[in-house]
Amino acid sequence: NAEYDAAKEAQGLLEMRIAQLKDTIANARIIDDSRLNTEEIHLLNRVKIKNVANGASMEYTIVSETEADLRAGKISIATPIAKALLGHHVGDIVEVQAPAGKMKFEVDGKRLTPGIDFTLREFSPGAKGTYKLYYIDTLNYDAQKIFADLAKPENKDAFVVCDFWFTYKHSADFRRLQSKTGCQNAGLIYTWNEPLKFYKAYGERVVEKPLLWVTTTFPKDAESITLDIENEFLSDYECFNVIAKVEGKRHDQCYVFTAHYDHLGKLGKKTYYAGAHDNASGTAAVVTLAAHYAKNKPEYDMYFIAFGGEDAYLRGSEWYAEHPMAPLSEIRYLFNLDMIGDNNTEEYCEVSPEGERGYQLFEAINNEKHYFTALDRGELAGNSDHYPFAQRNVPCIFWENKDGDAFPNYHTTLDTWKNFIADRYEPLFKLLVDFVERY
Repeated sequence: NAEYDAAKEAQGLLEMRIAQLKDTIANARIIDDSRLNTEEIHLLNRVKIKNVANGASMEYTIVSETEADLRAGKISIATPIAKALLGHHVGDIVEVQAPAGKMKFEVDGKRLTPGIDFTLREFSPGAKGTYKLYYIDTLNYDAQKIFADLAKPENKDAFVVCDFWFTYKHSADFRRLQSKTGCQNAGLIYTWNEPLKFYKAYGERVVEKPLLWVTTTFPKDAESITLDIENEFLSDYECFNVIAKVEGKRHDQCYVFTAHYDHLGKLGKKTYYAGAHDNASGTAAVVTLAAHYAKNKPEYDMYFIAFGGEDAYLRGSEWYAEHPMAPLSEIRYLFNLDMIGDNNTEEYCEVSPEGERGYQLFEAINNEKHYFTALDRGELAGNSDHYPFAQRNVPCIFWENKDGDAFPNYHTTLDTWKNFIADRYEPLFKLLVDFVERY
């Protein structure tokens, strides 16, 4: 039964925590504060620092990774700030190396802007140096001639420039250009319509040559480019799911509201992808739903999950589906919210086979209350965090407001609060609440 399964899961987590504490205690040692070296920054020192850029002052104690507690002013010795401070003295000016690499691209001496004029494919290695450019003649395409040209000494280590969609028509040739053994070109540059998009979905690997995307305004006759691009693969990078629960009157079944809170982060040191529509909108909606049900006790338990790693190909939701807090068989319905603001009066959705009965109820409620002019049902696909659950026979639905005025901005630097539209949030909120009441 549900209570027994929940108790077993809680016991397992408690036993794991006890084992961790035992290990910590076994390796602990007592340190006399009065004997700490305060002339030079070390572990356990309390340090007051000032940001010379904005004048803000902060105090931190540098502790081990297991003792880190930012609210208490304790930072891990493994953080960039702590690493930069170690060994320094009072009055020293310290430069903190934040986890964002160089992103410099010049074409014939003109500097391009990351995220606007160019992006880097997530699986691309970095590149540093000056390179010749070799343009693909798409009107008189001759693969044999291209490879013969690139084999010439004067074209060694050139970057090949071509329209992205054209590469699809000749994928075998371009796979060869991407291989170190297939051709001696140094990398590839693909032209793409504005605004340029940036992705993380296939970042679990690193290909052999750099691959850059540029806008269609990229020069058609440039001679060379200069690159200083850092892109490091972090094999042990951790991401986290954030989970909240509102207890209902019954505990034998539950509803689950999900959204991914991760996005793309930074491209270089200055270019930032805010992700207002994708997916601050869905995450905020989950929070407001949690607040609603915290004040209005539901019939069944409610879980509210903000997944990490969605943009890295559904890492967080896939992991949770394999390690659920409550058995998947107890989920009455799961609602995944991804890009749900915007202003399209039609609401796009995808439904699992087991969610069909629920979808009929959604249709009936919408026909009655006219929250949307229509529910635009698409084919089930692995495009967001509902998919791992749909694969495991959970009744679920994916909501997205696409093709509105804000939709073209997703995965670009334009997806900010200034360009955000929230018109369709309230109708979806009401539709979901009505559904839970009637289902």
